[in-house]
Amino acid sequence: MPFAARLGMTVARASAETVVAHLQWQPDLCTAGGTMHGGALMTLADSTGALCAFLGLPAGATTATTTSHTTLFRAARSGTLTATATVLHRGQSSVVVQTDVTDDRGRAVCRTTQTQAVLGASGSQGA
Repeated sequence: MPFAARLGMTVARASAETVVAHLQWQPDLCTAGGTMHGGALMTLADSTGALCAFLGLPAGATTATTTSHTTLFRAARSGTLTATATVLHRGQSSVVVQTDVTDDRGRAVCRTTQTQAVLGASGSQGA
C-alpha cells in the first residue's frame, strides 16, 4: 500500500479477521491548530480495513472499496493513532469491515465502516 506507507502507516498485526495498524501524529498531516487531518484518519482506517478484507480472499482475488462511512469523534493532536479493523461480514461478492481508530489513551477518534467488492475470484460477480 504505497500511499499508506508514504503517510508512515505501519502494520502491527494482520490476519483475515483482524488487522491492527498505527500512524504517528505528524505536523504535515494536520489542519489548522495541529489537528490531524480527517483525510489522514480516513486513510489509516480505509487502508487497515482494506488489508483486513484482502487477507481473507481466495487466491487471485482482490478488492475495491464500494462504500465507506466515517464518523469522527475527537481531534488527534499528538501521539500514535491505532486502527483496529475487524470483519463484520465476509461473503463471496463483498466484505464489510469496521475499523476503530483510537488515540494513545484508548479514546475513540473515529470509526469507519466500509464495504469491499470481491473482484476476480472464481464465481464472484462483484458487489
